[in-house]
Amino acid sequence: METNQDFDLCIIGGGVNGAGIARDAAGRGLKVLLLEKGDLACATSSASTKLIHGGLRYLEFYEFKLVRESLKEREVLLRLAPHIIRPLDFVLPHHPGIRPLWMIGIGLKIYDLLGGRKSLKSSKILNLASHDFGKPLKSDFAKGFSYADCWVEDSRLVVLNALDAAERGAMIKTRHECMAIAPQKMGWDVRYKNMVSGEIFAARAAMIVNAAGPWVQDFLIRGGFYDHDAEIPKIKLIKGSHIIIPKAFDGDQAYILQQPDGRIVFAIPYERKFTLIGTTDVPFTSDAGDVKISPEETEYLCAAFNRFFEKQIAAQDVISSYSGVRALFDDGADEARAVTRDYKIYHHQNFSAPFLSIFGGKITTYRKLSEQVVNTLMNITGQNKPAWTIGARLPGAENLGDFELFLRQQSEIYPWMPLELLRRYARSYGSRLYKIIGGAQGLSGLGMHYGDDVYAAEINYLKECEFALTLEDILWRRSKLGLHISPQTKNKIEKEFSV
Repeated sequence: METNQDFDLCIIGGGVNGAGIARDAAGRGLKVLLLEKGDLACATSSASTKLIHGGLRYLEFYEFKLVRESLKEREVLLRLAPHIIRPLDFVLPHHPGIRPLWMIGIGLKIYDLLGGRKSLKSSKILNLASHDFGKPLKSDFAKGFSYADCWVEDSRLVVLNALDAAERGAMIKTRHECMAIAPQKMGWDVRYKNMVSGEIFAARAAMIVNAAGPWVQDFLIRGGFYDHDAEIPKIKLIKGSHIIIPKAFDGDQAYILQQPDGRIVFAIPYERKFTLIGTTDVPFTSDAGDVKISPEETEYLCAAFNRFFEKQIAAQDVISSYSGVRALFDDGADEARAVTRDYKIYHHQNFSAPFLSIFGGKITTYRKLSEQVVNTLMNITGQNKPAWTIGARLPGAENLGDFELFLRQQSEIYPWMPLELLRRYARSYGSRLYKIIGGAQGLSGLGMHYGDDVYAAEINYLKECEFALTLEDILWRRSKLGLHISPQTKNKIEKEFSV
């Protein structure tokens, strides 16, 4: 067993919370080790509906504090990562049998006001019978509303936080599982395993943060710290599934569809050629690492779409799907849709060295959660290292203002590059696209072309800079190329690179 160096902080879990905490802590000068047994964002954080939003429906459950914090964070994150986060118009067709028009109107006005909206549009009532937004809808839906929230490339948000953490000195270890932690007088002994080679490592850390998401309780119980009945916070596992179909309507707007069971389902333009429909809310008790959509969920999502749109879909129209397990802070709510999306930072005070666990949370509030976690560690240890992330842009957003202006500038710098390829690079990598293109004067300068506008330069960048180790890392989490490329292109990449 090899012994590694000492760390100030060891973080268990490489989802959005773990990566955000690593970035915040590294930026305050802490020596950080992050351990992730799989890939970054390989579970919940790549299986979201990919929205940065306040959660309009949470107002029904009087979650005003959470909605307000989320809306404020929406504005912050839009400034910090305008390449992977962008505004999105949402259309809410009115269904008179579910919620009255006046109730929705009041809810949207509260939504506009709660977060101190600055850059996004305010809500407004629509005559869908004459508005372009109403064209794909059934004629039953003559009235509705529009409002604005934000779209995010969720797995890239995680990767960019980890990348920034690494550039600030953090050690990011993917495919390394934390096997055990043991309290010592001045900190923690940590044992972790390379899941590829089987090699075991040992390290010491002054502080521990358990950000294992769906496995947060498992880690505590498996480590022998608590039993199932211990008086500590609990999580409730909820499965959320999405389906992807060929593009179902024109325009860049999304739709929020009220369902007879009180839930809402989104229909969102996705990857230019597709429509994303989701999510479900299903209580889950199995292994969070082995989750997939059920036929019943597919049927539910198709029916949710068909209630509103002229175009009708069925299971055979689904070209792809994904599912994830959300670890929600258990507030005792009976219905999955009513369980809070707020979070709990729990300090295990029965140990001499700091040990925190994160219960719940949502992608929109990850930065604020991360800041509060590191603030808590600072308070426990009496350190004065102030918070900093509220104004610090993520990698690729350096000097990036208006995205379309940025894209035009890049097309002047690289006039030889196809616009769609350049747009994809700009959306994914922002100003870091220069690390891929380098000094290339033409497409041949990007290295081997595997087909479908995938070049060796991009694959190499993802492997060398963004912690990608497998083909799935590249095609589904660092990008969504898996939806676009042919089997031949995929085979060429797999054959050329032992990723």
